Amino acid sequence: MRAELLKNIKRVVIKIGSRILTGEDGDLNRDWMSALAAEVSALRRDGREVIIVSSGAVAAGRSLLGISDRPRTIPQKQAAAAVGQPRLMREYEGAFRASGCRVAQILLTREDLADRQRFINARTTLETLLEFGIVPIINENDTVAVEEIKFGDNDNLSALVTNLVDAGLLVIMTDIDGFYDADPRKNPAAKLIPLVKAVTKEMALAAGGSGSTVGTGGMATKLAAAKKAGRSGAATLIVNGTDPQILSRLFDGEAVGTLVLPATRSLTSRKHWIAFSIRPQGRVYVDAGAGRVLRQEGRSLLASGVVKVEGNFERGSCIRVCDQDGTEFARGIADYSSSETQRIMGHKSLEIEEILGYRYGDELIHRDNFVLL
Repeated sequence: MRAELLKNIKRVVIKIGSRILTGEDGDLNRDWMSALAAEVSALRRDGREVIIVSSGAVAAGRSLLGISDRPRTIPQKQAAAAVGQPRLMREYEGAFRASGCRVAQILLTREDLADRQRFINARTTLETLLEFGIVPIINENDTVAVEEIKFGDNDNLSALVTNLVDAGLLVIMTDIDGFYDADPRKNPAAKLIPLVKAVTKEMALAAGGSGSTVGTGGMATKLAAAKKAGRSGAATLIVNGTDPQILSRLFDGEAVGTLVLPATRSLTSRKHWIAFSIRPQGRVYVDAGAGRVLRQEGRSLLASGVVKVEGNFERGSCIRVCDQDGTEFARGIADYSSSETQRIMGHKSLEIEEILGYRYGDELIHRDNFVLL
């Protein structure tokens, strides 16, 4: 299965964490970066396109600011990123130039991918860079990102980039061999799980958090990223990036790391964008009948099925759709604002114009803008 899957992969996103990029002293590991460049160059010679999502700007800037541990405040992190990002790209540029490749820097915030026009612009830029044979290196723009526009971690960013560029494979490099049934750092009897057909809630809960002073993502964020990538139709491989030949080994068909299969039913790029790139602004609760119809028949959400509205949102905002017990099961783009929805909820579509004095349409969320999670 693995060999057959990888044989057909023509575009791959590689996510590199701070723990992989840095040596024992916490500074950038130039030897490792040179080995990565050689591996990526080999993939390109085999006809594959590569996009890199790289952490490391903050780690690269810590030593320049005299900070020994991970910055604890947002201003410290932004300052470290500001001085570290140019250094990080200089090291990448030098390593890839020695292997005969050119690189480009792309800095993004969540806001860039949440806005549909900017999303499309980013996709067009990346496609053009790939056409020119350039390896894009993407990082979160930490110098301007605040909590409201942060991706949260670069595992999440890598999953969104996988959808952005329509890649067939996401490779997440970490410092252990893959996903285990227990923490291998604490339990020597932990067993590597080579294949995950579907990421479950139990897996996510068992995965734990970050155990590093230089990174923000743990195994739980990697499984969440794999799940998001899977919804766009991409497989994910979680591998030990400390092995300088890990990419050639996995593309040669070796059973390394953990392979997470794509979802059996993938989303279109636009619906993936709705589900995962936009930050929801509010939520609506629906009755049991509406919940059943939405899940089983793929219909639009009508105001008549809504029993409660929370939050403030405008027309065109992404909102969560929940059962009456609060369980979120879908997201979508609202055709009415929260104040309008408060007034029309529980009413039939024919009554909307009478209540509001105008009508945008019959649906609160049209099925083309509705995504089951």
